[in-house]
Amino acid sequence: MKIDKLPTEFIKALPIIKKIEEAGYEAYFVGGSVRDIILDHKIHDVDIATSAFPEEVKQIFPKTIDVGIEHGTVLVLFDEEQYEITTFRTESTYQDYRRPDEVTFVRSLEEDLKRRDFTMNALAMNKDGIIIDHFNGIEAIKNRVIVAVGDASERFNEDALRMMRGLRFASQLSFSIEEKTLQAIQTHHSLLSKISVERIYVEWIKLLMGESRNQGLRLFTETGCFSYCPGFKNKESELNNLLLLDDRKVIENEIIAWLLICYSLKIKDTSLLLKGWKASNRMIIAVKEGVFQLKNREVKEWQNLDLYQAGREIVSYVEQVRFIMNQSSDEKLALQLYEELAIKSIKDLSVGGKELLTYLDKTPGPWLGKTLAYLEKQVVQGNLLNEKNSLLKAAETFIKEES
Repeated sequence: MKIDKLPTEFIKALPIIKKIEEAGYEAYFVGGSVRDIILDHKIHDVDIATSAFPEEVKQIFPKTIDVGIEHGTVLVLFDEEQYEITTFRTESTYQDYRRPDEVTFVRSLEEDLKRRDFTMNALAMNKDGIIIDHFNGIEAIKNRVIVAVGDASERFNEDALRMMRGLRFASQLSFSIEEKTLQAIQTHHSLLSKISVERIYVEWIKLLMGESRNQGLRLFTETGCFSYCPGFKNKESELNNLLLLDDRKVIENEIIAWLLICYSLKIKDTSLLLKGWKASNRMIIAVKEGVFQLKNREVKEWQNLDLYQAGREIVSYVEQVRFIMNQSSDEKLALQLYEELAIKSIKDLSVGGKELLTYLDKTPGPWLGKTLAYLEKQVVQGNLLNEKNSLLKAAETFIKEES
């Protein structure tokens, strides 16, 4: 197969290929970017594999960084771009189901492609657009099927994360998984316990954000992979309920993804679940607030205080989750109501602590924070104008009543 018109990303990288070849070595575009040309998908990263060993690559290019030289990868800086150049390699046994005990550099492209996960990713393309396909990857792409390279059990024992990658690709590409490959996932799914949560996290979120989310979710539960993910072991029926949702309503980011999961699965302690997934503190705070507001929206429309507490981002995400879940939703109206709030944060109050201390002639104490919180609430609810004199007088009245 020959690609007659290379995408811009590849054309810009052609000088890299040519320089390596001029030095007497082979070089090819490899992996997912080649697959995406065939699928006519947007190209993200362009990866290059070569018969040149790392030290030889560094002799060819003046500007390089050793990003993973022990595994054969050198980062080449060229024309304000960065390219990962990886030496053809073979890998030995995998004692921990994720990293090879030993990496051996080789001069053979076929030996290098043999170690890759799925046939659709075991493709290479030369500078002339000719695709090298030793494992029928093009046929798999045309048939929209995910097939492991060689023996599926061996591939998953080498790196168990490949099972989650397979499910993720099913979601992202709307592909099915070939029977032997699927059986191997069902057989070896427990190996996910050997994989770091951080690595599984990346594949899981990509699965949820795929255009065929239900395809990935169905396989996630059918293969048993779900049972080796934090907090999901006893949630099979709840995960299956997600299949009732229309996956044409695509999840646009990972906060929405986690909001949908935590709310749909009725997770009682979202912080505990997300800590188990090693999520960031920002994610934990956002999801906790989002779930709280989703529960509020079950019984009432947006109120000023809820809008204020949630913030614009969470208001938007809550309405998007409700839309995905086929609940009444009006994101545009909710955001309009948010924008109409008198203040968006306590910093927007027309008076601050120093002005209250001066006006009331009092020393600092717990009363100050309490008074500011009162003024903030009254302004948000529309009971007070955000005007300096009004707020100072309201504060004076509040202090008297509290005394």
